[in-house]
Amino acid sequence: MKVFIEEQKFTQPIIIIGLSVAFIVACFSTIQKWESISNGTIGEKIAGLSGLVIIILVALLFTNLKLKTRIDEKGIYYQYFPFHFSLKLIDWNTISKCYIRNYNGISEFGGWGLKFSFRKNKGKAFTTKGDIGLQLELKNGTKILVGTQKKEELKRVLNTYQHKILTNEV
Repeated sequence: MKVFIEEQKFTQPIIIIGLSVAFIVACFSTIQKWESISNGTIGEKIAGLSGLVIIILVALLFTNLKLKTRIDEKGIYYQYFPFHFSLKLIDWNTISKCYIRNYNGISEFGGWGLKFSFRKNKGKAFTTKGDIGLQLELKNGTKILVGTQKKEELKRVLNTYQHKILTNEV
């Protein structure tokens, strides 16, 4: 039994630099206005600290975002933590097509992350970076794209289980 496991995070330098710059700017802004913030009413204190709090929350979100993929004899599992608390299973018998393809995160889905396209022909995307993904077309018409950084390993595992899709066709 072959098993494919992949875990991806947002580790792009541009994200880390952007969040760091935003945090530094928010800190300096808060420090400059600290005297008026600390002497203000509770509403003014909340307003004065809100920028810093928002930057910290966004940084925590990006730190904890994680895309997990697992493929085994039962099917294809994916989890986009913290939006999914457990792995979601797509049984082999519900898949009509399964293949690796290149995608453009910006033009097809408006970026990377957990994306839903309003154009019916695109479906959902679960990505963190890059331009290679596992495209799933389900028998009910749903399309799901799961990003990968392990194209060759994924290709070998899909070849192992491709017969499970072909034997379930109607």
